[in-house]
Amino acid sequence: MAIKPGLGRKTSNKNPPIFSHEFVIQNHADIISCVAMVFVVGLMNESTASFASAFISLHHNVSGEEPTREQPYGKPYTYVAGIKDYCAIFFYTLTCIIMHAIIQEFVLDKISKKLHLSKFKLARFNESGQLVAFYLLSFIWGTHVALREGYLGQVALLWEGYPAHPMSFLHKFYFIIQLSYYLHMLPELYFQKVRAKEEQQPKIIHSISGFTLIVLAYTLSFQRLALVLLTLHYFSELLAHIFQLIGVFDREERLARVGIVNNVCFVLVRFATSVIGVLTLYYGICVSGGSYNLRAVIALIGLIAVQGYLVFSFITEQLRAKREAKREAKLLAAQTKKAKAPNKDKSKRKKESDLPEADQVSSSPAKQKLK
Repeated sequence: MAIKPGLGRKTSNKNPPIFSHEFVIQNHADIISCVAMVFVVGLMNESTASFASAFISLHHNVSGEEPTREQPYGKPYTYVAGIKDYCAIFFYTLTCIIMHAIIQEFVLDKISKKLHLSKFKLARFNESGQLVAFYLLSFIWGTHVALREGYLGQVALLWEGYPAHPMSFLHKFYFIIQLSYYLHMLPELYFQKVRAKEEQQPKIIHSISGFTLIVLAYTLSFQRLALVLLTLHYFSELLAHIFQLIGVFDREERLARVGIVNNVCFVLVRFATSVIGVLTLYYGICVSGGSYNLRAVIALIGLIAVQGYLVFSFITEQLRAKREAKREAKLLAAQTKKAKAPNKDKSKRKKESDLPEADQVSSSPAKQKLK
């Protein structure tokens, strides 16, 4: 029985053996969809509903009431971090893998087929395309929650009442999706057949570092500060990958100078992140006193260290790009000189051939001596 190609892979004439690596890679979106549907179907059965809800629903609510006659709208639920959140992270990691395959097949693959990109540009296009979708969603979502909770209008809410910072449903679900997305990057290396170490290493570092930093902020009750800082960071990263996509489409590099906007935005975001971090962790928590000073100081040191690393990487990348640009300019100048040299010889010969025969003979001293 032939297996029809599904989501998340390219079609081929040969059907790989069932349960082989190629079979799993080509059909990974369908396989994971079936696994996710097991949890969804489990909600419909009373005996398995409590188990399945641990993976789909949000838990550890500290307040909230269902709608009643006295209160038709009820009271909104608020949540804190807990051990059951990792069950939800597992389920929504499966969802992120499925969404990754859908975006890849129905959006990115269709566009890349019309562009006829090289292997290097195709890899860059696929990576930036996926990240632009994630960063755009995260930026809009984070901005909505920050405006709704009033973190932007009243900055003092970032530290007032710490560590008693319960989260609304959208606020907590935001962090569940963030952790799930960074976790899904690891199996995607297998599904996308990323085998080269130089390609695997930055993606593994991106996944592990992103997951670790967010899970630390989430479990140590820095969710409000983390939401604002992540929203700023995603805005900067969104611009960076949009310009990277422009570089893929702009073959003549006409819009290369517009990249200065990305550089300015990066510097401003790093500055704003440092200011908000110092204002919240040092002046908001440490100076006000309490038993959580050490936790805030460690978090502040970690935040400044991360910002310093990002700035260092940014400067290194800019210097490397300038060196490559100079090298390419020198190479291009050398090639143009080589191309002009044979043209000069040809024009010289042509001028000599246009002269009369007597002039050509007289111009040669060797021939005059013979005469």
